[in-house]
Order: sequence, then structure tokens, then C-alpha cells
Amino acid sequence: MRFTQATGRPTAAPPRRPPAGPADHQEAGEPVGTAGRGPRSCARAEHPEHPNHQDHPDPPTPADREGDARAVDDDVPGAVGRELQELLADHLTGCRGLDSVFAHDIAERVVGFARRGGRRIRPRLVWWSLRACRGGDPVQVRAALRTGAALELIQTCALVHDDLMDQASTRRGGPALHADVERQYAGTASHSAARRLGASAAVLAGDLALAWADDVLAGLVLDPGLPPGTAHRLNGVWRTLRTEMVAGQYLDVQGQATSALTPARAIRTACLKSALYTVERPLELGAVLAGADEATTRTLCRAGRCAGLAFQLRDDLDDLFADPHVTGKPSGGDVREGKPTYPLAVARSLATATGDRRALGVLEHAVGRADLPDSELADVRDVLVATGARDLVETDIARLAGQSLHHLGEAALEPRAAARLRGLLTGITGTPGRVPQPGGPPPDAGPTAAGTAGTEADR
Repeated sequence: MRFTQATGRPTAAPPRRPPAGPADHQEAGEPVGTAGRGPRSCARAEHPEHPNHQDHPDPPTPADREGDARAVDDDVPGAVGRELQELLADHLTGCRGLDSVFAHDIAERVVGFARRGGRRIRPRLVWWSLRACRGGDPVQVRAALRTGAALELIQTCALVHDDLMDQASTRRGGPALHADVERQYAGTASHSAARRLGASAAVLAGDLALAWADDVLAGLVLDPGLPPGTAHRLNGVWRTLRTEMVAGQYLDVQGQATSALTPARAIRTACLKSALYTVERPLELGAVLAGADEATTRTLCRAGRCAGLAFQLRDDLDDLFADPHVTGKPSGGDVREGKPTYPLAVARSLATATGDRRALGVLEHAVGRADLPDSELADVRDVLVATGARDLVETDIARLAGQSLHHLGEAALEPRAAARLRGLLTGITGTPGRVPQPGGPPPDAGPTAAGTAGTEADR
């Protein structure tokens, strides 16, 4: 399949060719490979039950209160962090009034997790999309910061649930939420009871974060200062984003369980789980808040979809090939967990097409083996190199990055903010200094020998 330049969606590719191949939080200039599950070793360790108040953002400044867009330009993560702190303080007070055990075990952990957020990439995309669409009056500034805070809360929900589903023990330099609760009750409950409690707590904590995120958006939609048309559009994008996020996460775990490792399925999952949720929808939210017209909004969405898919493909490759000290997580986690990633699917399809039984045997033996030793993980890397899968995915990332910048250039945006947005998208795709000239043909999205299928772009 191929991605059309107009929409970023796939069309059928000629079946005669061998495969030519087809996003917490990256900013331009930051190391690549820290997306997806997040750089767990990059943040200072902090026990979720007892947030380190030295790490909390400073109180809101008068400039933030007055909606000074230029002040936010200078430090978007800080402004969003202050907004988030204010919202979380109100919620935590309410939870403590309900029950001290609930507040201590669940609410304080959610607050601590959200406060320890990474680089706030989704709020940054909202902000610079707003500014590129010439937004920046006080009402828009407040709405953008609140939307950014809501995105950080829904990201908290996604990561807490993701850690539980993957049975990951750490996150952001500390224990994963389910593991932390299990450890808390290890001395007062049986092992199985503590384990079940940890899992249940993670489900409820994620639900609480999602409820708080929805509260923020509901408040915006009802804000009399927001134009009715903007409120309606904002609510529509938010509702779509939530459903796409859940769909992408389910396809991810379903693919693990069933070993559904086809290129088309991998692309579809990557689109829903990363491209839409991480890049396209935040850009759309910013455009909507700025009151941008439909044409400009659609163009930004196309740019975000291409960049978001490139972001996920970069993360998939980095899982195998990047330095763990850079990514902040062990190498080969996707392979050991049996994740249905695109590079693995491409390698399998290429090996099948050429009758490479050795390569197929390596993949069959390694993918999904939690106890896979590093020596055999190296064999998987060799297969991706020898089959040409790594080079094909690298080519696809570069093409998608080029298409993203091409679409961005099609919109009539404010030049300074557009440049900041361009830097963000380049950093997300991990292609600074090596992005092809925009305007070339859209990238081929998958091995045609394996057939074609629909796709999206999300997370």
C-alpha cells in the first residue's frame, strides 16, 4: 500500500514489487528513541505515594493568568505544568475529603505520575499549532493550556494501563503504579492478593486520570468565553481521540496474543496507537482552538499523520538498534514481548518472499520470548539487516518526514510559529538534517507480497 500525498492514507500498491516499507514525546534536538513507553531512566526516581515537591512546577505567574501568549512561547512545558498543578491540587483536595486510603493509594499516585511527565510533547504540539494558526488571545491561551493539561492526564491513563498490560515494573525512573501498590501491600496481604490489588489499583488509577481529563475538557466546552462553534469542534476531536487511543492499544495487545504480525496490521496499529493520538490530534486541537478554517486544519492533520507514523516507526527501530542509554529502556523489549511492530513484520514478509528459512526460524524462535538472551536478540538484529528490512523502514521514515514537512508548507501559517512547529515535527520523526526534499512521491507503506490493507496514523 502507498500513502497518498493528499490524505496520508494508504492506497493499493502494485503487487509486483518487493516491500519498500511504509511517536511522551520528542522535541527537536532531543535524542531519538525515547518515545512510546517513555524514557524510564531519564527522570529522577520519585515514589508516587510521596511526590517530591521540589520537582513541582512553580505557581502560576501573572503572565500566565493574563493569557500572555509570548510568555508561554518561552516555556510551554512550564506553563502547562503550572496549569496541571493547579488542576491536580483541586482534585487531590476533593479525593482527600472522600477517603484518606483512596487518596493515598490512588489519587496521590495519579498526581505524582502526571507531575513527573516527560517533555510534554502533546501540549507543545497543541500550543504551536494554535500559534501557527495565529491564535493567542487570552481565552485561547487559557484553553490551549487546559487542553494540554488534559492531554497529559489522558497520557497518564494510557501509560498506567499500558504498564499493567505489559507487566512492566518501572516507569519514569520509578516503579510502575501497579508494581508500587503491590509492593506496598506485600507485607500485609498474600502474594496473590497483593498482586491482584496492584492490578486493580492500576485500572482504577487510569480510569481516574481519564475522568479528570474529561472534566477539564467538559469545563472548556461549557466555558462561555469559547465560541460555540469552537467548543463543538473541540469536543468532537476529543471524543475521537479517546476512542482511537483505546482501539490502538487493543490492536497492540491483540497482536501480541495472536501473533498477528502482518505489515498492514502493524501499520494500522502504529497509526491508531501513535500517529493520531501523539501528533495528528494535538495539532488538530490547536487549530480548532485558534479558529482555523477547515482547509488549514486538514492540512495540519495530514502533516501530523505522516510525522506521527514516522515517530512510531523510529521508535520500533530504536527498540532494537538504539543505545539503551539514549532511549532509557532495555533493548529488544518489543521482541521479547511479542509486539506486532512494523519492522518485524517487514522482515518476516521479506524472508518469506525470498524463501529465507533461517531468517524465518530466527524470528519464529525469538519473537515473544520473555527470556530471550542478548546473544539471540543480536540474531534478530542481523535478520533485519540481512533481509533489508531495516533499510526499508529507514527509507519510509525519511519519506514520511518529508511528506510531513511538505504538508506543513502547504498551509498559510504564521512564519515564526510555523518554524517552531517544523522543528517539533522534525524532532519527532528523528530525522534532523536528513529529511528528503518535500514534495516527492508518498512512501510505500508495506510489503506488497503480503497484501495491502487500510491504515491510519496515531498515538
